[in-house]
Amino acid sequence: MVSKDQTIGGIIFVVCLIVGILYTVGLFYFGNPFGWHTAFWLIAIPVFLAFIVIMGIGAWIGWTMATTPPPKPIEEITSEMEETKEEKVAEVTETEEEKPERRKKS
Repeated sequence: MVSKDQTIGGIIFVVCLIVGILYTVGLFYFGNPFGWHTAFWLIAIPVFLAFIVIMGIGAWIGWTMATTPPPKPIEEITSEMEETKEEKVAEVTETEEEKPERRKKS
């Protein structure tokens, strides 16, 4: 039995294979059947689409950079780490001091 992912992968493979074959045939073997420059449009349309996709990715990166808040300075992060480390050490020493008192009471 074929999984859903394998079916989708097979469909993508077949579609890409057919489009690639038709593109190659249209670019090199058709000549000028419609009275307009088929080879020009077969080159121009994918180049245009690739350009738009690249510009869209660039715009997305710029938008993400513009709307993301800046990170904390390293000095602030290290001071917070030191404070939490000191708090943990204080907690450990408090619990160690309490243990002998509990033993004495029992």
